[in-house]
Amino acid sequence: MARKPNYQFERHERERQQAEKKAKRLKAKAESAELRKAEQASTEPDGHTESSD
Repeated sequence: MARKPNYQFERHERERQQAEKKAKRLKAKAESAELRKAEQASTEPDGHTESSD
C-alpha cells in the first residue's frame, strides 16, 4: 500500500536543501573573493601596477 503524501514536509525538505546549497555556494564565492583580494594586495603593495615596457 502506498504511503500518504506529506506535501508540507516534502516542500520544507526541498527548501532546506536549496537553502543549504545556496549557503554553500555563497561561502565558496566569498572565500574565492577573499583569496583574490589577498593575491592582489600581495602583488601590488602600493596599489600601482608596474609595466615592463
